[in-house]
Amino acid sequence: MTGRPLRLAAALLLAALVAGCGTAEPGPRAWHGGRIFLATGNTTGVYYQLGGGYADLISRHLPGYEARAEPTGASVENINRLAGGDMEIAFSLADTAADAVNGRGVFDGQPQPVRALARVYRNYTHVIVRTGGKIDRFAQLRGKRVSTGSPKSGTDIIAGRLLAAAGIDPDRDIQRANLSLPETVKRMRAGTLDAMFFSGGLPTPGIKDLLAGAPGMFQLLPLTDLVQPLAARYGSVYTTATLPKEAYGTPAATPTITVSNVILVAADMPDQLAYDLTRVLFAHQDELIRVHPEAANFTRDSAAGTDPIPLHPGAARYYRTG
Repeated sequence: MTGRPLRLAAALLLAALVAGCGTAEPGPRAWHGGRIFLATGNTTGVYYQLGGGYADLISRHLPGYEARAEPTGASVENINRLAGGDMEIAFSLADTAADAVNGRGVFDGQPQPVRALARVYRNYTHVIVRTGGKIDRFAQLRGKRVSTGSPKSGTDIIAGRLLAAAGIDPDRDIQRANLSLPETVKRMRAGTLDAMFFSGGLPTPGIKDLLAGAPGMFQLLPLTDLVQPLAARYGSVYTTATLPKEAYGTPAATPTITVSNVILVAADMPDQLAYDLTRVLFAHQDELIRVHPEAANFTRDSAAGTDPIPLHPGAARYYRTG
């Protein structure tokens, strides 16, 4: 037994020894031994940056707890690990989280016991192609070498839905590669991929490195023509926005599709801990903004709007009472 299971087993053993000495039953602050693990995403993405910042806030401002951000394959993996007890907090795209609580999509028939602490910033869908590669429209991805993101990531789900909405079978009509953002960027630079998908905040460090490191070699595709078929099938979770040219120094702004992010916890998290985690997020939001500017793009009012993902009762109490 190694890694997280060993740490958890040690924490449980310590709790049992304390209980055997006749002391009071452990309160909420002994939950999982006071250790909090945050499931984030690829190391060059915004989830990982903000997750690290949030973990630092928890460790410094929530007595009795120590938090650490863990890199992952993002949304689907995060939810699975959260529901399985391997993580205490998880970042996820709202569409993936909605599938999880309703037992749809990759969670078909298996609703996951997760709840939301907050709806935070929006992810922008980036579809990047090689300039001069004869891909000027989304439909021209057919037959091309395309990375749709890490396996079990929100990016992979959105990519598949966008391709299907355009009449492209993601498993038959493209040469699909499921790659992390760092590996995707590496292969785009090497010319072994024609196009890539990524859903992230602005700016996403890995995307910024790719575009800044090879000016004029890559371009972003507009996507807003696909929002209507997406909304018809999946509801209002998808919206449109303009990816500003200032984000990556591109020649022009790019119309694209967005989806909100949510911070999730297990349904059985103690109410007081969920309340405290939500309080820390907003009481020290200014510190999180210094980690990444996307932390400025949500408020207490907007964060409470997590429907169809239920708020954790502890988080709901925070939004009611402060």
